[in-house]
Amino acid sequence: MLAKLMSFLLLGIVRFLTGSQARWYGCPPKAEQRIYFANHQSHADMVLIWAALPEELRSITRPIAAKDYWTKTPFRQWITTAVFNAVYVDRQATPARPPAPLAAEPVGVLEALATAASDADTAMAGGPDPSPEAPPRAPTPEELRAALPESDPLAPLVRALESGDSIVIFPEGTRGHGDEPQPFKSGLFKLAQMFPQVVLVPAWINNVQRVMPKGEVVPVPILCSVTFGEPVQLEAGEERRPFLDRARRAVIALREV
Repeated sequence: MLAKLMSFLLLGIVRFLTGSQARWYGCPPKAEQRIYFANHQSHADMVLIWAALPEELRSITRPIAAKDYWTKTPFRQWITTAVFNAVYVDRQATPARPPAPLAAEPVGVLEALATAASDADTAMAGGPDPSPEAPPRAPTPEELRAALPESDPLAPLVRALESGDSIVIFPEGTRGHGDEPQPFKSGLFKLAQMFPQVVLVPAWINNVQRVMPKGEVVPVPILCSVTFGEPVQLEAGEERRPFLDRARRAVIALREV
């Protein structure tokens, strides 16, 4: 009950300070599993997107929150957990332990070497050429998720998506200070590979950095908006950087809408 009351109170405060206008271009507000990805200029970005979503979408959408910042005080931790249902992420991965050294060459490797040598002998003796190796098979989304280390910063997001939630992410990884977002990091690409069925919706957050400038604790009333654009998708065979650059351009394009 306390979390519900705080939710209504925060919603009223955010809308009073910012107007919290949601503009939908290219896709309607729809209760389907989505990854919303947006520019990042303030800790208030998470709150503004949460307030801009309709109530039926807020209940199924979880924003990500930097664990070191949003758990610094008991109140921050309570509000991000009880009100926003946020997904905590560590800004840096925990270093993985190095693998134990192998005591001996695996039997399977020795057998493969013996087979290769036999094929080479056959070819040199004038026999049939060895069979060409098949091209490596691309891992499935399920295999990609299973191979993700638990220490990876994406692991909490993967668990949230596997449970059916939508999420809000900021692919820059840190707050920007220019007119355009910084180059996107690889997280969005990896999530698109692991969850090809989830709809990727770009969003542009306008003016929120002026409401809560870095280092300030008292918000300033400024009219803000969140513009949601046409979904993008990872094309078959598309490489990481071209996809991330295209997704970034989709976000920037909404600035002029």
